[in-house]
Amino acid sequence: MTTLLWIIAMILVLGALAYLRVSLLTATIAAAVVMTAGWTLDVVGPISWIIFLVIALPLNISAFRQNVISRPLMKMYRGIMPEMSSTEKEAIEAGTTWWEADLFAGNPNWKKLHNYPVARLSADEQAFLDGPVEEVCRMVNQHQVSHQLADLPAEVWQYLKDHGFFAMIIKKKYGGLEYSAYAQSRVLQKLAGLSSELASTVGVPNSLGPGELLQHYGTPEQQNHYLPRLAKGLEVPCFALTSPEAGSDAGSIPDFGIVCKGQWEGEEVLGMRLTWNKRYITLAPVATVLGLAFKLRDPDHLLGDKEELGITCALIPTDVEGVETGRRHFPLNCMFQNGPTRGKDVFVPLSFIIGGPKMAGQGWRMLVECLSVGRGITLPSNSAGGVKTAALATGAYARIRRQFKLPIGKLEGIEEPMARIGGNAYLMDAVTSLTTTGIDLGEKPSVISAIVKYHLTDRMQKCVIDAMDIHGGKGVCLGPNNYLGRGYQAAPIAITVEGANILTRSMIIYGQGAIRCHPYVLAEMESAFDTESGQGLANFDAAIFGHIGFATSNFVRSFWLGLTSSRFSNAPYSDKTKRYYQHMNRFSANLALLSDLAMATLGGNLKRKERISARLGDLLSQLYLASATLKRYQDEGRQTDDLPLVQWAVEDALYKLQASLDDLLDNFPMGLGGVLRAIMFPFGRPLKRPSDVLDHKVAKIMQTPCESRDRLGKGQFWTNSEHNAVGIQEQTLKDILAAEPLFDKVCKASGKRLPFMWLDKVAAEGKALGVLSDSEVQLLERAEIGRMKSINVDDFDPAELRPEVVATTSQERAA
Repeated sequence: MTTLLWIIAMILVLGALAYLRVSLLTATIAAAVVMTAGWTLDVVGPISWIIFLVIALPLNISAFRQNVISRPLMKMYRGIMPEMSSTEKEAIEAGTTWWEADLFAGNPNWKKLHNYPVARLSADEQAFLDGPVEEVCRMVNQHQVSHQLADLPAEVWQYLKDHGFFAMIIKKKYGGLEYSAYAQSRVLQKLAGLSSELASTVGVPNSLGPGELLQHYGTPEQQNHYLPRLAKGLEVPCFALTSPEAGSDAGSIPDFGIVCKGQWEGEEVLGMRLTWNKRYITLAPVATVLGLAFKLRDPDHLLGDKEELGITCALIPTDVEGVETGRRHFPLNCMFQNGPTRGKDVFVPLSFIIGGPKMAGQGWRMLVECLSVGRGITLPSNSAGGVKTAALATGAYARIRRQFKLPIGKLEGIEEPMARIGGNAYLMDAVTSLTTTGIDLGEKPSVISAIVKYHLTDRMQKCVIDAMDIHGGKGVCLGPNNYLGRGYQAAPIAITVEGANILTRSMIIYGQGAIRCHPYVLAEMESAFDTESGQGLANFDAAIFGHIGFATSNFVRSFWLGLTSSRFSNAPYSDKTKRYYQHMNRFSANLALLSDLAMATLGGNLKRKERISARLGDLLSQLYLASATLKRYQDEGRQTDDLPLVQWAVEDALYKLQASLDDLLDNFPMGLGGVLRAIMFPFGRPLKRPSDVLDHKVAKIMQTPCESRDRLGKGQFWTNSEHNAVGIQEQTLKDILAAEPLFDKVCKASGKRLPFMWLDKVAAEGKALGVLSDSEVQLLERAEIGRMKSINVDDFDPAELRPEVVATTSQERAA
């Protein structure tokens, strides 16, 4: 019995040490103490001590460990893991890791998350949102843009240029606004809630494009020339990366430049002759300066010994001879400016390279680093803004629209999709806030940007479909009063651009995340192939033994947290969110363990096992989305009225995570899924999808004017103006709610139950009965006008819908 108790004690001590992630030396000392206790109890004999010392001493003597253990492991590692290509290496090394690395490490530090600063607008930024942004929203008639002009009106273009909308990222010393990433996100959210064309037009110059690249890499001459002109709207930029042959695989672009001498402004200069054929380039049809990505070659060695210099970025004025701006593309009836650009043997000086000749061949790193910022702001913000507006608009419509003698929002079948919209609106706003906070702290979060681009555009598309289902014919019939149809048509565009979502999920999120976020893998890869510094073996030894300890810890953590359903793990609060933090502790450990096992069993083949990679990426992604939601709840003062929104968003994210984890275990390499399932889920899957009761609470918030509803739609364009159908409907919602008790009063006075329609007639009857005042009569009459405007759909003279009529009207307006 004493021996058994000692063995149990040793296992518990070693398990606790692994769980707590102590150092190898500390673990050895602790094990020696237990061995000594065993010796005292006459359980441990000399042979046990010899075995212990044979194992412990070599592991703690670094020189012996490196040469006897780590050297052959490094040789084996090189055989399993292929050396990264230069393009892969640049992509991996570009950007930074942030909170996602904590989630990947198996032991999230929740205090660290909640200590990140709360995202706030400066006084200037808030004034911009309340002033110019509000005004340009008033100016835009979305039906006119999408159906009549096929473009923003000329006065809107000019207003955007005059008020610095294209200069939010440009520093003040160049005449720009120099706004925070958070402020840019808030601007784009407000614009996107009204018009995808407006948001896209503003978003692109402030995302990946000449302005961003110039500020980070441009020469002083380039910055001083272009940035003030971009800030004033004297130049309209675009950036051309995608070509017909290279879409998602952007690194394989066939467009090229040849270093050579040629004539420029009457003089012979060293330059390059460029040939390109680009497609799907936003703002290309109206751009005056073209950012161009191409592969630069130097066959005559005019710049050095290297012939293939690599991907390079240059700025080309579109009026240079040979630059051909193509006609417009027609992306799903979304009328933002988008089209092709071409050039053949176009000669320009080397000074046109962004950053000058020294940056030749550095374009891929430039693009990946800048894309990690822009991709984290523009499309996620546009998606969040669209869903926030859709959430409140759908809530208002569902409360106004009646069927079966009830507001449709009270029907359980409607509550289910409404809850998805409302819960996602809360989550998506939270995610954009946390992501832009990281960017404003100086991070270039390449992994996070891939996560938020994929998941927010994906959730946006699903939410728009839900909103269309609820609105029915109101969403289907296009016209001035339809605030959903064009967004529904445009949703796949966001799914496709800036890295198609299938690619992003299958390759980018985990492909970068596994290496960048893991505390040891990148160090192992770099040290294993380090043949120059002389420190390769020592660095590999430190990384590989750190990795072994890390994997052991995550195995113990996964087992213990599964066995206890994580109930004893750390959580920063003891309220209704406590279990969410604990479940995330468990899943974080699972992610870290499964990552190590996937890499160990598949090695370099893991990047080709895209479905395994995708599911591992799902785990990391959903942890990030859920943690952002909890961060928002904390930042907003833990408003208990918002708990249904928080609970729905977190429970949905964690349920999706669990589903991906379940699928991963079903398909895990080498048949290990069953064993791992027994370790991680000894009592079955712990989580369920959000309940019907929770759906009801979220749907009720969406339909009822209150502070929670205001926070859900905060910052969007709700003004009751001529062309803002959702703003008009918001006023109608208030009028309908105020009209209901008046309606009941008239029904009671008349002794009959009237249908809730023809409220103007109800008002007249109430006045005749003497139970309504003049102001109450006016309220009912106004409510009826708004009600009919909300539920009716637009109709047109057939001639108005003919393309030639639309084209003629557009030409007349332009003239």
